[in-house]
Amino acid sequence: MENSAYGASLAGGSFDFLSFIKQPQTIVRLLSWLCSIVVFATITAEGYINSGQSPQAKCIFNENDGACSYGSAVGILAFLACVAFIILDAYFPQISNARERKYIVISDLAFSGVWTFLWFVCFCLLANQWSHTKNEKIQKDAAGAVIAFAFFSIVTWALLTLFAYRRYRQGVGDVGLGYTDPAYDHTTPYPAYPSSAPGGYQQSPFTNNASGEGSYQPPSY
Repeated sequence: MENSAYGASLAGGSFDFLSFIKQPQTIVRLLSWLCSIVVFATITAEGYINSGQSPQAKCIFNENDGACSYGSAVGILAFLACVAFIILDAYFPQISNARERKYIVISDLAFSGVWTFLWFVCFCLLANQWSHTKNEKIQKDAAGAVIAFAFFSIVTWALLTLFAYRRYRQGVGDVGLGYTDPAYDHTTPYPAYPSSAPGGYQQSPFTNNASGEGSYQPPSY
């Protein structure tokens, strides 16, 4: 079988940037990275306004500072996670240890699943608070962009969860078909000691002849 585990060949060869960028998982991860930037950058730049009743800036989503804080936190952490997983995806084919690959894939699967849920909560929270917002001075474009890209993030992170699950299942299948981690492979026998004789292995010259003929005889007195 082909030497591969968890969706990538064993370590070796040069890094192909164009092939890496064209991978569906890389494209979706870059989209998730872009959506997270739009969400937290928009909230940070235009998510707070000064209302006439209070000199302190309030969140544009029904003046609920918790909604803006939640959206910013989810977006920033998603941004950092996308950068980290993109680096791991690029380095992944160079990892020959199947156990390390397994940990990376499981981490990707768990994080993507959790962030799909957190983005869903973020979208529902922001949409609900926006529906109760009555301040006419708020820029609707900023609020609409945050809500829209929070929804897009649900889709992209759900796809990342699916990709990670497929890679995990593929890794389980590779191991089940007999994949052996090179770091723990002790099944390969050591090479036989080379013999210079044309007939292969020869008997040791110090071994006694079974018949006794030609063996050393002590002198008789």
